[in-house]
Amino acid sequence: MAINRKIYFAGSIRGGREDAEKYHQIINYLRSYGEVLTEHVGDDELLKQEKSLSEKEIHDRDMAWLTDCEYVVAEVTQPSLGVGYELAMALTMKKQVICFFHSGSGKRLSAMIAGQPYYKVKNYNEVSEIESYLREIF
Repeated sequence: MAINRKIYFAGSIRGGREDAEKYHQIINYLRSYGEVLTEHVGDDELLKQEKSLSEKEIHDRDMAWLTDCEYVVAEVTQPSLGVGYELAMALTMKKQVICFFHSGSGKRLSAMIAGQPYYKVKNYNEVSEIESYLREIF
């Protein structure tokens, strides 16, 4: 059953929280297809919550989740070193990777993401489009 899937959602945290509401919406969509291990990424209070964790604790927790998941879904519009690292690790671990890029953002997607044929990159204009993309994928 779909709920047995483990999904790792990646979105910018320290690189900028401008898209946190989008992350929250995407995470809500993903819950229909499995357990989202990183629901906290869509939480507006995330930076406050993580102050109690060391850098190593955050890294080790996230790497454990990444190791445990089947799918990595990333919103890649906001450039983020952490998301790039997670995507590279997901590639190394041979996880299924889906990236969403807001094509109307005025930003350009990194060639390191756009040019990697292993990643499924989907452009969108409205967050609601992501729901139908996820339905196709899952």
